[in-house]
Amino acid sequence: MSEQNLSNHFAIETRNLNLFYGNFRAVKDVNLQIVPRKITAIIGPSGCGKSTVLRSFNRMNDFVPGFHMEGEILFHGKNLYAPDVDPVQVRQYIGMVFQKPNPFPKSIYENVAWGARINGYKGNMDELVEGALRAAALWDEVKDNLKKSGLSLSGGQQQRLCIARALAVKPEIILMDEPCSALDPIATLKIEDLMRELSENYTIIIVTHNMQQAARASDYTAFFTMDEDRAGVMVEYGETSQIFTNPRDKRTEDYITGRFG
Repeated sequence: MSEQNLSNHFAIETRNLNLFYGNFRAVKDVNLQIVPRKITAIIGPSGCGKSTVLRSFNRMNDFVPGFHMEGEILFHGKNLYAPDVDPVQVRQYIGMVFQKPNPFPKSIYENVAWGARINGYKGNMDELVEGALRAAALWDEVKDNLKKSGLSLSGGQQQRLCIARALAVKPEIILMDEPCSALDPIATLKIEDLMRELSENYTIIIVTHNMQQAARASDYTAFFTMDEDRAGVMVEYGETSQIFTNPRDKRTEDYITGRFG
């Protein structure tokens, strides 16, 4: 089997990934293979590079002055940081949902339609908007108020609106950076249920500080910590059930049992 075909078995694969802010190496030598159409949680203490890794997958770090990377991030066998790769197109295939819901100051309808519109979508926009809102488990709550501002919704509804906005451009992968940290427990469980439904059709990668959430909602878990140089390193990666019940590294066990972090 060729190297390219082997890479296609993974949604994303990193090879010797090193991420830098100026001279500071924020993340060191990460080799990670993300399984398609599953939920992968990235956990670890604050400052260990979890969000930096997540944002490298759709080149959001490109906006940070001084950021640069070494190694490879492969998507369909292609290095996302190759000179001929368009970062805007990367973000179409690999969408992002942020920690704090960030609807645009537009109508609910236009929030969902926005990405498709700027990408030149020529199909039936009403159907696209309805489909994305249904997929985000929001349609029944907003179908009679599509002209209302997205900012009028509750926090949990706003986060599902942001998920619908990401879905509308037909991504393959959805990145979620602590998507429930600003939400109450009921809204959090709705997002977790939604993630489970979406993972039938999409690959989901989530950064979370919530150990219970990682254990409940993910299929795979990657545990990161910091080395003596304060660089983020991946200690352990495997099926979530194994990571939480039979971790191979004592640092993983100490973290998930609350002994540090």
